[in-house]
Amino acid sequence: MARKKQYNEEEVIEKATGLFWRNGYEATTVRMLEKEMGINQFSIYSSFGNKQGVFLESINAYKKRIYDITDKLAKSNNGKAGIKQYFYDFLEFARDEDMNKGCLVTNTVNEIRDDTDPVIMEELMKFANEIKQLFIDNLLQDESKTEEIADGQANYLMNCILGLSVSSKVYDQSQLNSIIEITFLNI
Repeated sequence: MARKKQYNEEEVIEKATGLFWRNGYEATTVRMLEKEMGINQFSIYSSFGNKQGVFLESINAYKKRIYDITDKLAKSNNGKAGIKQYFYDFLEFARDEDMNKGCLVTNTVNEIRDDTDPVIMEELMKFANEIKQLFIDNLLQDESKTEEIADGQANYLMNCILGLSVSSKVYDQSQLNSIIEITFLNI
């Protein structure tokens, strides 16, 4: 008979997400996950397969955390202004207990090696493409924009949000506001 789990998977994944967010994928070990999650290695492998499985579940948890602001953007009828608000909302989201952690996905992309598991890269790209599509959808609310222009501007905005994520770790709010305002002068 299978043993009943002595832990809540959602709770342990939230703890793992925080660990990956702080340390990155590469630097996080299974031993570190054991300690942070409060479960043993056997339970990690039994429930999630391996570190990759824990990380993929962490990305799903991250998507749930950021859902409020991505959903707000998805429902926006404000075009460029809706995207600009997303940038401000993202800064608030990235700030956790007065720590500026940036974006889990951006942090991971910045620290992984070329030989990182393709499944991890695929999941990170999937997340980035979902955000890019939200940008495109909002940009196309301006009927004067073509698909090609919207796609190019969405690429630019993706670059800007990635940079903003990194900048949020070192710049103060005034500097970050200035970055956002200047970004949208070019759209």
